Amino acid sequence: MALDITVTEDKPRLTLAPQGEIDTATAPQFEAAIGTLDGITELQLDFSGVEYVSSAGLRVLLKTQKAISKKGTMTLYNVNEAVMEVFEVSGFSGILTIR
Repeated sequence: MALDITVTEDKPRLTLAPQGEIDTATAPQFEAAIGTLDGITELQLDFSGVEYVSSAGLRVLLKTQKAISKKGTMTLYNVNEAVMEVFEVSGFSGILTIR
């Protein structure tokens, strides 16, 4: 399944709104959309359109969380029940800021 990502950059804030599944096939695209985070201190991820996150997607989220935590914050919004269950089972609900 394809992943469409809407990117809105208003430095120092970067907002991404992925639509689809973040899995082995699409995780590299998701990571590329996040970019280097140069000049970004607030990363917002609108997960309202995310249907599934695999371990590859979790890896990107963890790597990004570690990178942004040195200079700012990362917040996930609008996480659906199925994706939230993945975060809870994997222990990521305790690592990520989810609103």
